[in-house]
Amino acid sequence: MKDAARSFTDRIEENLIALILGLMVVITFANVILRKFFASGLLWGLEATVFLFAWLVLLGASYLVKTNGHLGVDALIEIAPSPLRRAMALFAVAVCIVFSVLLLKGAWDYWANFANLPQTTGRMLPTGFEESFRAKGWYEVDDIPMPGWLQWLGGVLNGGERYEKMPRAIPYLVLPLSMALLLFRYLQVAWRVWTGDQDRIVASHEVEDELIEAGAPAGREGA
Repeated sequence: MKDAARSFTDRIEENLIALILGLMVVITFANVILRKFFASGLLWGLEATVFLFAWLVLLGASYLVKTNGHLGVDALIEIAPSPLRRAMALFAVAVCIVFSVLLLKGAWDYWANFANLPQTTGRMLPTGFEESFRAKGWYEVDDIPMPGWLQWLGGVLNGGERYEKMPRAIPYLVLPLSMALLLFRYLQVAWRVWTGDQDRIVASHEVEDELIEAGAPAGREGA
């Protein structure tokens, strides 16, 4: 059971990104075929792919933290002794965690009212939830129709009325979701640094690897 839960948390981004890419391909391909051969098209196709692309980009941020894919400058880290290197990594990941909390607060506050939920209080860090707020669950997107199997949301967010278009709470959900995943991944990095399994946030050297593949000498080997 624990292995299954660990596998799920390890593959959250991969599964969502694969699903999003598949949906984008299917929607775009269907639109091309409809326009080419039937002089028609999916009116909601463009808006859907725009939302899906936003999901792809935002989820990609936490995915790259997990895979050490973000760009990093490690010139000082390479010449620092091991204890100082660990301290620098802990400081850097602490800054990233604080930044992720700020992003999560902003993301929640933007999305919450569209889901009939309260925003947080506090200017920078969350200190609680607002007691009164303006519910915006009735806000819909421009073109994407509301699937029938999701109409139960009308009773939750729209006072029992059916939606004609998809409520904005659904596509905007990626904001708090992606920022929560980003915070989760940085907490994982912090734990690995603390336990000594990792001595920096970014452990990849993609440019150096590409230079080696191209036949050029690696920067660190030539130094």
